[in-house]
Amino acid sequence: MPKQVDHRERREAIARALWRVVERRGIAHVTMREVAREAGVTHGALQHYFTSRQAMLSFAMDFASEQASLRVGHGLQELGDRPHPREVLRLMLTEMLPLHADARATSRMSAAYVLEALHDEEIHARAHSGLAQGRSLVEQLVRQAITDGYIPRDRDPVIESNLLLALTGFTAFIELNVIEAQDVLTAIDAHLDRLFTKTGQAG
Repeated sequence: MPKQVDHRERREAIARALWRVVERRGIAHVTMREVAREAGVTHGALQHYFTSRQAMLSFAMDFASEQASLRVGHGLQELGDRPHPREVLRLMLTEMLPLHADARATSRMSAAYVLEALHDEEIHARAHSGLAQGRSLVEQLVRQAITDGYIPRDRDPVIESNLLLALTGFTAFIELNVIEAQDVLTAIDAHLDRLFTKTGQAG
């Protein structure tokens, strides 16, 4: 067991090093040697944990997604036993945006992963699956909120889910300092206010 834990910890440390390379220099500089240098290990030691750049990149993306899920889970705990669906969706949306250091690393890693997926069939399949699952979860929340009366019943859950996910398009505007983070949050809150009825309640 100790060896397994150490192995996982070392892989996570390498993944974080890869995130730093992506954040500072971009996906083009993500090579086995560059990540090894950033992680403070030899190229040979890194190959002990990842046999290829693709395997290293896939693990780093999976790890980033896990960390984002943990942050969302922690946020849900803070919302209480029966959180309002508006607040659940707001939490999920804001964690997809580069609004703090951890989310910024995940966001940049995701952007790099998408670019890589355009030219690699295996990564494309993994990225497609992850995004499809995330979108499905948002639609489930929207459908349930419509059923429970939080969102007007005449709203199309597919369209509303797509519009909510479109809000993650603020990423580039935040990263390039076109729109301030607070203004993005204001826009998200305004959209959610329009989507949810103020008098709706479960039951």
